[in-house]
Amino acid sequence: ISCWNPLQSLLSSMKQACEILTRDPEGGAARIPFETFSFLYSYLASIDGEISETETKAFLREIEEQADKHFGMVLIRHF
Repeated sequence: ISCWNPLQSLLSSMKQACEILTRDPEGGAARIPFETFSFLYSYLASIDGEISETETKAFLREIEEQADKHFGMVLIRHF
């Protein structure tokens, strides 16, 4: 039996967004600015409806801590 996981689906979408929006060369870290990541993640989580605002804020705080260590850039490995 397979269960649909809204968070996993959202993270998959975010990985694709990073790969599309990055300025890194093909096969690179696929970094994007935290502001861009945060905007997209918040938007997608809100239209999904399965992920609470509290969960979204907590997740973005964790990601921002990682991004701060990389000059404000989010790497796919951060999530």
